[in-house]
Amino acid sequence: MDLKIFFATFTAVFFAEMADKTQMVGIGMASKSAKPLTVFFGSVCAYMIITAVSVLIGATLGKYIKPEIIKYCGASLFIILGVLMLFGKL
Repeated sequence: MDLKIFFATFTAVFFAEMADKTQMVGIGMASKSAKPLTVFFGSVCAYMIITAVSVLIGATLGKYIKPEIIKYCGASLFIILGVLMLFGKL
């Protein structure tokens, strides 16, 4: 395992996910259900599955499309979503 890639990925995901909608859902579910351990395991399982799907898609796209194009498409998508949210369209 390449620890440099591992820690770069860990750091990027950790800070990208901090205080986002996913955490707000976890906070809300744990407070409503009073079952924080169940919410934790549900969140971890869901995140494992969505991460596996993301990695598989990324690995597949990486075989056919240059990483720079994927990066610019992803950045453009975030900008478009941000503008739509800003104007209340999402």
